[in-house]
Amino acid sequence: MHRRSVLTAATLLGVLPLAAPRVARGQGGVLNFVPYADVASPDPIWSSTYATRTSALAVFDTLYGVDEDLVARPQMVEGHVVEEEGRRWTLRLREGLVFHDGEPVLARDCVASILRWGRRDGFGQQLLSATDELSAADDRSLVFRLKRPFPMLPDALARPSSLVCAMMPERIARTDPYSQIPEVIGSGPFRYLAGERVPGARVVYERHAAYRPRAEGRPSFTAGPRIAHLDRVVFNIMPDPAAAAAALQAGEVDWIEQPLIDLLPLLRRSRGIAVEVKDRFGYLGQFRFNHLHPPFDNAAVRRVILAAISQSDCMNAVVGREEGIANSRVGLYTPGSPFETEAGLPGASGAPPDVVALKRALVEAGYKGERVVMLAAAEVPRITAVCEVTRDVLTRLGVNLDYVQADWGTIGARTTSKEPVGRGGWSCYCTYVGGIDAMTPAVHSALRGSGVNGGPAGWPTSERIEELRTQFFGAADLNGQKIAARALQLQAWQDVPFVPLGQFIQPVAYRKALSGMVPGAPVFTNIRKA
Repeated sequence: MHRRSVLTAATLLGVLPLAAPRVARGQGGVLNFVPYADVASPDPIWSSTYATRTSALAVFDTLYGVDEDLVARPQMVEGHVVEEEGRRWTLRLREGLVFHDGEPVLARDCVASILRWGRRDGFGQQLLSATDELSAADDRSLVFRLKRPFPMLPDALARPSSLVCAMMPERIARTDPYSQIPEVIGSGPFRYLAGERVPGARVVYERHAAYRPRAEGRPSFTAGPRIAHLDRVVFNIMPDPAAAAAALQAGEVDWIEQPLIDLLPLLRRSRGIAVEVKDRFGYLGQFRFNHLHPPFDNAAVRRVILAAISQSDCMNAVVGREEGIANSRVGLYTPGSPFETEAGLPGASGAPPDVVALKRALVEAGYKGERVVMLAAAEVPRITAVCEVTRDVLTRLGVNLDYVQADWGTIGARTTSKEPVGRGGWSCYCTYVGGIDAMTPAVHSALRGSGVNGGPAGWPTSERIEELRTQFFGAADLNGQKIAARALQLQAWQDVPFVPLGQFIQPVAYRKALSGMVPGAPVFTNIRKA
């Protein structure tokens, strides 16, 4: 399979619908944004979707931000002091930080927020495992007493992607990280308006008048002064990509996060619309397994699937004729990162997978015809495309497949279930991680072997993977980290926590009336609307 079948005939002919659904019209201070999917949950610790990430970067602030080169910079903190040979860090909050409910941001709020985040996020788990004590010395000072030096502490707290280390009031941050928070209160530049939320249609944010941006630095991704010029930001949920493109052309919306690749040539020809790459690290596709139940609790079965899936087919389905935005030779780490390697990469010969031989190998590996429930996103084209390719592969391998399509929010919720398929569980699904989330073993949430003890959805178990991650964190220099990262990739081809599907770079499309948009994932600060 080389192309997806998600477009209408009219769209394929380059003809957009004349009418688009009605969306929230804005006058000057309102930005209408089309995210790739609905914000099914605004809790940035409970949900790991990028729609939630984008919402969280508007609503919550972080102790550190990152610039467009992914360098951690102080954000909510004035700075830090490192003592006792790297085993004591004191972080000092800036003055005047206020939550959306009017209460001041205190160090104890930040302690509770870090502890909740650190139970879910892989980088956070590593930080907390190196921490003897995290406490509030006073209202503005947090103190990490470490068992061993952890020089990447600011990088961990600055993560701008899924599972954002978001600061929230202590009473909310005490919510179990595997349960959703009861209310959405942050201290970021925009307030979440729960009363205007329409599931499947709209999410609304309003400027936080008491927000105090940093006075120094330059705006760069989530670092530097984050100034909210807009009065409101409205997320318009539009599953039909052709309708979204028509709305952009008509001025009904201002910004589409992930316009359909097939529509990019048409949008480029449209007056007043810019099509640009803002996130140069792109997205890395992944086929993820549920490691708790048959048949994918069997590593030999997972290795057959790894050998059967072609990255080229997956990326062709996503990008079609658009050139220069896909990479079909991707290992575990983001291409261009210091840890990129092709060590042991399956399909190195370039020959297509021998499906007939692999069908026999699947039986020999122990597959006994168990029902496999594959979850497939119905409204996210880049995910739908690779779902169709991998469904075709599994079918040709003789897998007893139950292909279940749903909206991405529903899928995200279902993947939290550890039940077997007979009781509403799942077996596999396709997703993407942003390139910034796969640059190193530290941030790579899917590259884990900790099972149900804090592992990602799918709960892969591998003592060796966890040992090698520990070696990475303990390496004395970059060369030592590269050795550990390479060994991790080689081990992953044996344990197969997931299957890489390739990389593509997603342009955004927006009306040229917008200015101040910074590189990276979508943020709404420093943007002006003419």
